[in-house]
Amino acid sequence: MKNIKRRSFIKNTSIITGGLVLPSFSLKKNKIDYSKKLKIAVVGCGGRGTGAAVEALRADKNVELIAMCDAFKDRLEGSLKSIQEELDGEIQVEVKEKNKFVGFDGYKKAIDKADVVILATPPGFRPQHFKYAVENDKHVFMEKPVATDANGVRQVLETAKLVKEKKLNVVVGLQRRYQPCYLDFMKQVKRGIVGKITSGTVRWNSSGVWVRARKPEQTELEYQMRNWYYFNWLCGDHIVEQHIHNLDVANWFLNEYPISAQGMGGREVRKGIDHGEIFDHHYVEYKYASGAVIHSQCRHQPGTHSQVNETLVGTKGVLNLTNSGVITINDHDGNIMHQYDPKNDESPYQIEHNKLFNSIRTGGQIDDTEYGAKATMTAIMGRMATYSGKVVKWDDAINDQNILVPENLTWNSEAPVNPDENGFYKVAVPGK
Repeated sequence: MKNIKRRSFIKNTSIITGGLVLPSFSLKKNKIDYSKKLKIAVVGCGGRGTGAAVEALRADKNVELIAMCDAFKDRLEGSLKSIQEELDGEIQVEVKEKNKFVGFDGYKKAIDKADVVILATPPGFRPQHFKYAVENDKHVFMEKPVATDANGVRQVLETAKLVKEKKLNVVVGLQRRYQPCYLDFMKQVKRGIVGKITSGTVRWNSSGVWVRARKPEQTELEYQMRNWYYFNWLCGDHIVEQHIHNLDVANWFLNEYPISAQGMGGREVRKGIDHGEIFDHHYVEYKYASGAVIHSQCRHQPGTHSQVNETLVGTKGVLNLTNSGVITINDHDGNIMHQYDPKNDESPYQIEHNKLFNSIRTGGQIDDTEYGAKATMTAIMGRMATYSGKVVKWDDAINDQNILVPENLTWNSEAPVNPDENGFYKVAVPGK
């Protein structure tokens, strides 16, 4: 919960429309109708599902957390307690026992009870959960990435057609798209301050994430579900689960998607039996049809230099994008051409929920599905390149038939991957 202590209380503002009426200027406010209670269901009660629930409850005057679902009962109860503690004295939160659902198929029951659905399970399950929500006319907030393999991306893109047809609202948790400093820099790009963007470097280099020790009573499937970050069918590797943010920024500012990728990666530090099958570092060179080249780096190695940002180089200047501190656009001699201080900005995590609920109330449509899916595919293509050591083309990647996520899982199902007699999982070897 330390990561979601964002005490920026939400101001539910009206939409302002202006009209010039001679001889005087008048402003009229369109009131938003808050009479209907919007019911929220959370599917996936980890840290991000918990945080998103808090933000959703703060985003609208008349909402209720009606249902919750998770694979594990303890995680669901822990999430609810954290939500209640965070909102204590601000919003009363109670979820009835009959609306708490546990297991692989509980998501349907939770979604059925809601108007707005938060999808925050490990991303391997996202395509099927998203499909069910949209087929049942629900507005959706779904965390990134939206899949872990090309098959899942194709499913999400297919569901996107229904989103448009039904005029539903879908926000994907690539919150930089809602962050004021990034939006300000996009305005500068559109007005031509940096010229044509020709290259860049995007980075997510950090010490890594949690490890949860195996317990004697766990089945292999439960162990993998508890340690989902280290298995590709659930997580997609950290280039997909985390670095997608930075890759999406590159795609967004270039206004295109890469046509090919090649790179390198491996396991230098994080290579024990408790680290599943994912790499601890990736470097990818993405090429775009415009001629732009983006250099991508992500690393999970304790004790190394941490850096999470994007540097994009144009013919006239350089964008220095980051999540914190004053950000600048410089010319090629280092002189500041433009700067932005985000210290008083509202959290982009909160803004994306504010926008979602405002759009629902006013009959609008926000649809992040396509770029969320293609950002996910960009990251998956990078994983394909580092795992294989080959040049991977977009068309080949998105049509890849290697399916990582099994259908119709139950607690009696065989785990999709299994360790050898020494407890180690098979790990990709470039060239092989």
